[in-house]
Amino acid sequence: MLPTDKFNRLSSSNKLLFGSSRKTRVISVVALILAACAFGAAGVAPMAPDPSDLPIRSVTEQLAIPNLSEQLAKLQSDDQAFLHEERVRSGDTLAALLTRLGVSDDAAAAFIKSDRIAHGVMQLKAGRSILAQTSKDGSLLRLSTTLTDNSGNPEKNIVILREGNRFKAVEAPAQLERRIEMRAGEIRSSLFAATDTAQIPDGVASQLVDMFSTNIDFASDLRRGDQFNVVYETFWQNGEYVRSGRVLAGEFINAGKRYQSVWFDEPGNKQGGGYYSFDGKSLKKAFLKSPLEFTRISSGFAMRVHPISGQWKQHKGVDFAAPIGTPIRASGDGVVDFVGTQNGYGNVIVLKHWNNYSTAYAHMSRFTSGLRKGSKVSQGDVIGYVGMTGWATGPHLHYEFRINNEPRDPMSIDVPNGHALAGADLQRFRNTVTEIKHRFALLTPQDNNIQLASK
Repeated sequence: MLPTDKFNRLSSSNKLLFGSSRKTRVISVVALILAACAFGAAGVAPMAPDPSDLPIRSVTEQLAIPNLSEQLAKLQSDDQAFLHEERVRSGDTLAALLTRLGVSDDAAAAFIKSDRIAHGVMQLKAGRSILAQTSKDGSLLRLSTTLTDNSGNPEKNIVILREGNRFKAVEAPAQLERRIEMRAGEIRSSLFAATDTAQIPDGVASQLVDMFSTNIDFASDLRRGDQFNVVYETFWQNGEYVRSGRVLAGEFINAGKRYQSVWFDEPGNKQGGGYYSFDGKSLKKAFLKSPLEFTRISSGFAMRVHPISGQWKQHKGVDFAAPIGTPIRASGDGVVDFVGTQNGYGNVIVLKHWNNYSTAYAHMSRFTSGLRKGSKVSQGDVIGYVGMTGWATGPHLHYEFRINNEPRDPMSIDVPNGHALAGADLQRFRNTVTEIKHRFALLTPQDNNIQLASK
């Protein structure tokens, strides 16, 4: 509440400004209040400085220009190492290889030739990569390479190091990266020509032959236009190809029939690793279709005129023409019953198999070392080599298939396949087959006109 005298004075002032009516007085009070608020707001609003009014500061600093000559001199005075990488060329010598690597070090060359481990570098296989580190004068500081063991032993790295005026060599298993590759091909002239065109390693092609050898004679059954797909392992180190591995699955279309196979060897497989058709049946038959990988039949199981005696008589085996020295494989698992010489058979081996089956291999040039009566052999093992000993007019293998010691035609006899998967093994196998079918579908579209071969 305002005192009476102050209120009266305010009222008098309002009368002078706005008149004396009640309505005029109310308006005047509101106007004064708004004016006071506007004044107060204007009084507290912050004011930002104008950037153009701010002072300007400048800083100047003198930088030293590097002396290029001093830097080059320092680099030249420091010990420097140079890296060189080369691939072994056909016909290379150690001296030629070291020269291309920038190595000018007689002591290093002598060490490589004399040390047991370092001598592995002398296995100058064409295409192998060699990495060398040298000083500016060509002295060897470090040299490394990877050795591939074709006998199946693990690959290893060899490293040669300089320690003062001496060298040492160390070896260690190679750390390999496993990859899965897929290829497709078509027969135009021969299997190996087709696999070369498809950039498939020879080791993979040989496995493809072994995989289907119980169903296809690759010497006589192939047809122009036959097709194949293959899935296989490769192993790499530092981005460089080292070797091929196992064939994981294959598909071969021969004369309009489709043969399919997949490797199965997961933990828990009671039957052991092996190749199976897509329905889980083993592809390993009791006997191979041919004891030789690539050959032709020169004389079948039939009546003929004997080439030496001139008499008309039953030929109780099959003759496979092949060059002297061609490896001969055991057609089935068995035990050596005889190894030696027998009259017209010349050098001959007789194998005993299960269920009164036996096979004979005659006219051999020589036997596999260490083979003797009672030795166990597995299907596909090399037991000897083609020759022309005994009554033979040319190099060939005389092959006999016997049941209860009675000769039978090996080209027509029907022998059962191996075991089939069942239970948990079969379920795991089906998962594997699903993945392989997907890979085959990526390689080539399925042709419904091709017949799936009976097992």
